[in-house]
Amino acid sequence: MADLVKELISGIVDTVLKEILKKTTGRATTKRSRRKTRPAATTTAARKATPTKPKPARKQVSKRRTAAGRSRQRRN
Repeated sequence: MADLVKELISGIVDTVLKEILKKTTGRATTKRSRRKTRPAATTTAARKATPTKPKPARKQVSKRRTAAGRSRQRRN
């Protein structure tokens, strides 16, 4: 009986460890780090060969601060 319980527990522990190790390997890079590592030659500004006609200036609109923006302002 004790041998059966020991085998059952060791099997569960093995599968849990495998699952944990499987999830931690090969993490995908975040958008932020991809943006940082991307060379400047491949940016959209560098790719434009023909100069485009500049668009007229947008009318300025006052934007309401978000709660996060207000708290960030208070911290500074």
